[in-house]
Amino acid sequence: MTDLLRNYSEALTGWATRTAATMLEDVNRRDRQAWQELAAEMSHELQQEIRHAPTGVAMRGLLDEQVTLIKSMPLDAAKRVHELTLKGLEDSTRASEIAKEIAASGQVTASRANLIARTEVARSASVLTQARAEHVGSDGYIWRTAGDGDVRHSHKQMNGKFVRWDSPPKLSDGTTTHAGQIYNCRCYPEPVLPE
Repeated sequence: MTDLLRNYSEALTGWATRTAATMLEDVNRRDRQAWQELAAEMSHELQQEIRHAPTGVAMRGLLDEQVTLIKSMPLDAAKRVHELTLKGLEDSTRASEIAKEIAASGQVTASRANLIARTEVARSASVLTQARAEHVGSDGYIWRTAGDGDVRHSHKQMNGKFVRWDSPPKLSDGTTTHAGQIYNCRCYPEPVLPE
């Protein structure tokens, strides 16, 4: 079964690449549109800079990372099945009980897929915003949260603070991340642009 899931993971490469590319292009389109709305208030020269920002490198890096995440799901499922089987042998668990646990793995995989999708959309938006902002000379951003009760305490502490693009902050929970670039984060960077 593990070999089959490993082969399945490799067979997903084309689909994973197309899926990640479609998602990234959608995020890029929305980010570009937000920048264009902001650029309407700026000089013509700055508008042109934003339109021609080199986001290709960021997009390629995000695509590679997202394809790897998508392809890892069947491998994680295979690992879970293997671990459940070994545990069952060690504990003399009945095959029917192991089968129930293996069936529940589908729910784990679906939950992980949703987590990956939410995280990667937010992370992609944050990375593309950073690429465009740095291209026009921004040194950093103001950390903004979603402003509701679901915001992590460590992220609430960052709300309104200036963060340099080249130095992601270490938060009070021990993580080091930019706004919007960690699992389930709905925060976003508000670029500080040069005069």
